[in-house]
Amino acid sequence: MYKWVLAFHVIAVICWFAALFYLPRLFVYHAMSEDEISIERFKVMQRKLYRGIANPAMIATIVLGLWLVSMAPDAYLSQTWFQLKVGLVLLLIGYHYMCLCHMKKLADNRSDKSHVYFRVFNEVPVLFLVAIVILVIVQPF
Repeated sequence: MYKWVLAFHVIAVICWFAALFYLPRLFVYHAMSEDEISIERFKVMQRKLYRGIANPAMIATIVLGLWLVSMAPDAYLSQTWFQLKVGLVLLLIGYHYMCLCHMKKLADNRSDKSHVYFRVFNEVPVLFLVAIVILVIVQPF
């Protein structure tokens, strides 16, 4: 059973990161848009991506991750690499929430952020991905 849960956990993580890579890219395009049709299209795309993929994938990642830990708590909880990973996941959840805040402001036409800001914001999940994968695979601590 462990390998099945692990496989679905990895799938959920991939889906979550895919959404976190694409959503801020939509923010870039939204911030650059000047015509109403494009702006409305990006609002719909952002909402559907966040609600239909990002949220379910995040929830699945967390639930399946907790399930994995519950199967072998001694193998995880005492490990420094795992504790650091959990910290990064908590920060990633914060980033996910920041995406929601930006999405709501863009939807209400209240965002004061430029496309340049969103281009930088779009790179943040890459840092999380690299750090988390290194911690899980290499387990340097």
